[in-house]
Amino acid sequence: MIEILNADELARARATGALVGDILQALKARAAVGVNLLDLDRWAKRLIEDAGAESCYVDYAPSFGSGPFGHYLCTAVNDAVLHGMPHDYALRPGDLLTLDLAVTLRGISADAAISFVVGGTPAVEDLAMIEATERALAAGIAAARPGARIGDLSHAIGTVLHDAGYPINLEFGGHGIGSTMHQDPHIANDGRPGRGYTLPPGLLLALEPWVMADTDVLRTDDDGWTLRSATGCRTAHTEHTIAITADGAEILTRPRS
Repeated sequence: MIEILNADELARARATGALVGDILQALKARAAVGVNLLDLDRWAKRLIEDAGAESCYVDYAPSFGSGPFGHYLCTAVNDAVLHGMPHDYALRPGDLLTLDLAVTLRGISADAAISFVVGGTPAVEDLAMIEATERALAAGIAAARPGARIGDLSHAIGTVLHDAGYPINLEFGGHGIGSTMHQDPHIANDGRPGRGYTLPPGLLLALEPWVMADTDVLRTDDDGWTLRSATGCRTAHTEHTIAITADGAEILTRPRS
């Protein structure tokens, strides 16, 4: 399913996106050494419910997961990169943490992710990997405009990641979003320009470059959800929800402060 939003729906999408950005920044500020991932999940629940929103994750049960996710936030640490299920783990100095959040407010969803290092002095390699995903995301957004094709976005993202020297996994990538979290079209993190679906105004997309330092192979934890690098290497993941407008792309999930 591909949804095209009208003006009223786009206004609601802006409110949802801002809420996602604000909650992620609030959680990042709380993600200090010694904080438990389960506490971050509880704080996410409270912030979502206090805003009158709903989690996209709690009842989420796609074919690639093991039953309903059951949590409000994805928390991926170090070699974990996607769908990180919160568990009883206290953050340590130097942990590379990714927080991924999707909520629905007034019938419209938004999805975003940030990666950062907790406490201590970040390793140069970690900062470079995070920055590469941020630059790849910016490149994908810059390529997003009416009349562009999905392959143009994938190519822009992949070029940055390849040039930075990272292998690219094509199993999971960006996606359409609207009244539900995961919709068509799929946006791979590498691809050929000039191919795929043509972007119209009113389309919402969640773009999410992610990399693993030395592999493109994933393994799944026993929890049936958390995806890790097959080699145990570090990982990074950055995501924004954008709206295609008449003038280009509008980032919806920036925090308001």
